Amino acid sequence: MIHKAGMRRRQVLQLMGSTSAVLAVGTIAAPPVFAAPIANRFGDDALTIEIDSGMRTRLLVGGRALTGFSDSETLLPAEGTALAPFLLTEQGQSASKVAGLAGTTHSATGVSANGIEKTVEFTFDPNRPGIAAIIATYRNTGKEPVALRGWRNAAHSLTRGERGVWTFAGSSHGDRRDWIQPAPAGFDQRNYMGMNASDYGGGTPVVDIWRPDAGLAVGHLELKPKLIALPVASSTSETSIALESDQPFELAPGEEVSTLTTFLAAHTGDCFAPLTAYREIMAARGLTDAYVPASAYEAIWCAWGYERNFNTDQVIGTLPKVKELGIKWAVMDDGWQTAEGDWYLDPKKFPNGDADMIAFVKRIRDAGLRPRLWLAPLAVDPGTDLLHDHTDMLLLDENGAVNDVTWWNAFTLCPAYQPTIDHCTALVRKIIGEWGYEGLKLDGQHLNGVPPCYNPAHNHAYPEEACEQLPAFWQAVHDAATSINPDAILEFCPCGTSFAFHSLPYMNQVPASDPLSSWQIRTKGKTTKALMGPSAPYSGDHVELSDGGTDFASAVGIGGVVSTKFTWPRDTDNPIDVLPPGGYVLTPEKERYWRKWIDLYHEHDLARGTYRGELYDIGFDRPEAHAIDQNDRSYFAFYADEYSGPVELRGLAAGRYRVTDIESDKVLGTLDAAAPRMAVAFAEHLLLQAERIGA
Repeated sequence: MIHKAGMRRRQVLQLMGSTSAVLAVGTIAAPPVFAAPIANRFGDDALTIEIDSGMRTRLLVGGRALTGFSDSETLLPAEGTALAPFLLTEQGQSASKVAGLAGTTHSATGVSANGIEKTVEFTFDPNRPGIAAIIATYRNTGKEPVALRGWRNAAHSLTRGERGVWTFAGSSHGDRRDWIQPAPAGFDQRNYMGMNASDYGGGTPVVDIWRPDAGLAVGHLELKPKLIALPVASSTSETSIALESDQPFELAPGEEVSTLTTFLAAHTGDCFAPLTAYREIMAARGLTDAYVPASAYEAIWCAWGYERNFNTDQVIGTLPKVKELGIKWAVMDDGWQTAEGDWYLDPKKFPNGDADMIAFVKRIRDAGLRPRLWLAPLAVDPGTDLLHDHTDMLLLDENGAVNDVTWWNAFTLCPAYQPTIDHCTALVRKIIGEWGYEGLKLDGQHLNGVPPCYNPAHNHAYPEEACEQLPAFWQAVHDAATSINPDAILEFCPCGTSFAFHSLPYMNQVPASDPLSSWQIRTKGKTTKALMGPSAPYSGDHVELSDGGTDFASAVGIGGVVSTKFTWPRDTDNPIDVLPPGGYVLTPEKERYWRKWIDLYHEHDLARGTYRGELYDIGFDRPEAHAIDQNDRSYFAFYADEYSGPVELRGLAAGRYRVTDIESDKVLGTLDAAAPRMAVAFAEHLLLQAERIGA
């Protein structure tokens, strides 16, 4: 259905000049009287988009204005180029044009005085209130080409309240900053989804801003990674958000360009709800969650406590203690190989080659443990046979230069080049099929994203193909492993980066990935439970990386899998290893503490529970709180340096509950779901179990 204004642009301009589109904040003006009716608002109570006669939009929630009018969808002119305003000429609607969304697509078309025709399509699904999918298309109907530096979608600003604004950003940065953080006045983060350092890039293409009463999230719904930015910036009065492409282009006469399919969500609470909605929509569009074997929830010991210069006797000697503590996985970390890229067995550790490695894996199995092996694909060291024989595999920039992988002083291989894929999948089949490992720890910040590749040997259709095909590389790795062992674990640990969402369907476990604090363990856990599902097998990473090196409560309380890299009965004494004071040796005192928390982990089994991330706002609720439903009980974890006062146990079904501190096994009292508050006092953490005892 199309409504046409039936007016020339000059007539529309004259009419607009005498009509006020906005009377006051929160007041909706009557639409201009055109020759045919033009609807100027569409959506639902959770999110309504209002468009004025200049094709500017504002967002309303429950009939109240959440933002002011803005040029939310627009072209970005190149320097020295001016674009005239757009004038609304027609609107229409049809069945949804966006895969994965039902409902209605509303369209609005307008023209500018210099001949650019703009059509914006807004799709609303009644099953997903508060969410719109947006596509803008621009056609040059003029006689001259127009130089552009990009385009922008879903650009809106949220007024800041007294308590400020928080933000989630899915971009990756070399400083490994928090994914969830306040956005005070002066905050400015571009959130580019390409490379923000030579080996830090990619991520989840969504950003979110929220205040205590309302929030906005923006992202894209494409099925491949795209090199766009999601800028968030704060002034003293508001915080802005948008999706932008900054790739310059020229729009010739008669040509048209369409933006990416853009995700816009209005919500209450923190980022958990919009990230969950994003995951669900992407699943409906084809990116489904990975199959998760039961072993993904088993506790993990990693040999990285001995670092690269371990010897196999150290690892084998630690296994009895690992088993005794109730841990099921033993992970061989970096150092088994001669070099990244060649992946030959180190003859000092495995002098008989494959036979020694097979025997080593058998020793792990004989100890009653599951073996997993560390691997850093897509990296090749200088001086390796692979680099000597296959320079064609290298990812090269436009100047023919290599791309650095900083941690290993290595170079990046192109994931979209078939020989690279064949080389890596052959290695995976050997590790799983011949050596007998049951899983892989895929490690390195370079695994999350790669820059465009200009290597002429690859015959890419376009340089960005390397970026877009990275998930297909991981699919090939996944398929190679699971074709031999359907329950193989593929752990994705891209060292401090924000997980590449498009790669997650091919991974069935992720850790906190080198967290810098317990806060990062918890916030990464919350976002991962949104992006991979509320029972996702998220590991808190080695507990030694938490605050004080002992904070099991952060992993257990958010439903994380516990993991440790202790050494026993003594640390390595290799002088080139860089260890903290006292190393990672499991002293008798630490052993008692480790045993207590690993037992609690098994007893309550929270990693398999349903994480209720929608119940608490991690930015504004104090103390910080998390909730999990498991085994007909509800669990609540609270965190603060020190806290004394009431806490609220949200989400309880009607009835009375007995509340127990699971760490001390002390009953704190009873409460009714109708008044679910109780007074507590704690330092650092408090983990509660609420068990229903009556109606």
